[in-house]
Amino acid sequence: MYSDIKADEKISDDSPHSRNALNEEEAASEVSLLDDDPVYSYAEQRKIIHRIDRRLVITCGIIYCFSLIDRGNLGNASIAGMTDSLKLNVGFRYSTIVLVFFPTYVIFQPPATLLTRKLGPRKFLASITLLWGVTEIGFGFVKKWTDMIGLRVALGILEAGLYPSVVYLLATWYSRYDVGKRYCAFYVIGCLALAFGGILAYGLMQMDGLSGHKGWRWIFIMEGVITCVTSFFAYFFLVDFPEKSDQSWRFLNKDERDFIIRRINKDRDDAIPEKFTVARFLKPALDIKLWILAFISFLIITVTTSISVFLPIILRNGLGFTIAQSQCLIAPPYVLAALLMILSAYLGDRFHIRGPILVANALIALIGLPIMGFASTSSARYFGVFLVTAGANANIPTALAYQANNVRGQWKRALCSAMFVAFGGMGGISGGTIFRAQDKPRYIPGISAAIA
Repeated sequence: MYSDIKADEKISDDSPHSRNALNEEEAASEVSLLDDDPVYSYAEQRKIIHRIDRRLVITCGIIYCFSLIDRGNLGNASIAGMTDSLKLNVGFRYSTIVLVFFPTYVIFQPPATLLTRKLGPRKFLASITLLWGVTEIGFGFVKKWTDMIGLRVALGILEAGLYPSVVYLLATWYSRYDVGKRYCAFYVIGCLALAFGGILAYGLMQMDGLSGHKGWRWIFIMEGVITCVTSFFAYFFLVDFPEKSDQSWRFLNKDERDFIIRRINKDRDDAIPEKFTVARFLKPALDIKLWILAFISFLIITVTTSISVFLPIILRNGLGFTIAQSQCLIAPPYVLAALLMILSAYLGDRFHIRGPILVANALIALIGLPIMGFASTSSARYFGVFLVTAGANANIPTALAYQANNVRGQWKRALCSAMFVAFGGMGGISGGTIFRAQDKPRYIPGISAAIA
């Protein structure tokens, strides 16, 4: 297209206009190349991809939904009577119960990612979902607060396999600039679970006295039962990695499977995994980029964990709302977070950017934290909760897409996913300790730590 321009009319190669034009041309050619398939038309390709969305993303999102509910229902159970029953207001008992989940959650993530590839997502993820559902039921029958420590450790081992495995699985199915919206959809489902988990908990605590159990116990028992039922659903509807997807129940045929493999290879040439060796799996750890991405995860999850675990307590003890109000007022901030996630994913995939969106969302959370901590009225502080919850949580799918876009190779991707989520687990350890009972009603040390 530039051959018809005279030499003296050509735009300088160093000019911003020239660079922008070249970037746009390269992006357009990349998209057209990706969608140019010898077997399927563009419309047929989109139908196949949307079928994958409905089957893979929604199924993974539903499982993750109950994972978040099961690990994050301590706050709801606490204000529903668990603190008084187990005397958790003594010293650091509540923070200890929150904290012990994360060491095993972090340690078991790398091997869990390998097991997903070895055993297949359907068998592995459905099995651990069933086991942590049974563990969750056990929380409803504890006699003293120390009993919860062992259960939380076990829950950390079992849930360690879900998040990094799903992050890895989704990345193997989609091209670099398709994956952002899929991570968003996956996490939005989980975010809505956090939003309405409080309302569900409030409904379940109305079972107080049934069969001689207090309402907070029924929160654990019934949510554990729901998770067990979900595991059977997951066994049939989860799908395998792309190269084995034609073996999944009522899913893709071989031609459709081959199309996905062609598409991924066009995008980054790593659809088929290399033979596994320990060296091949661990060698990418020498890449400083993986550690930077993991540290970003640590910072984000520190804030999101502290909010999800302590928000019911902050609303009750810090802002003075009733138990019912505290459990129901959790929902609106997470709805806003879901909307901001969708906007972030659209802009990221549309304009091929991740970093600026991460910064913008972090600034939203940073504005909200001092409002939440230092405003003079409860309504103003609750507005701060909106900003913190939305900004911090919207950065999770954006950061997931950021790491997926900057990694090539199946085993490097597996290690990066495990490191990313493991450092997020360390952020969970940090976030689980910064809001202390003795700091109510302002929780200034926790607010200051989150700002830092």
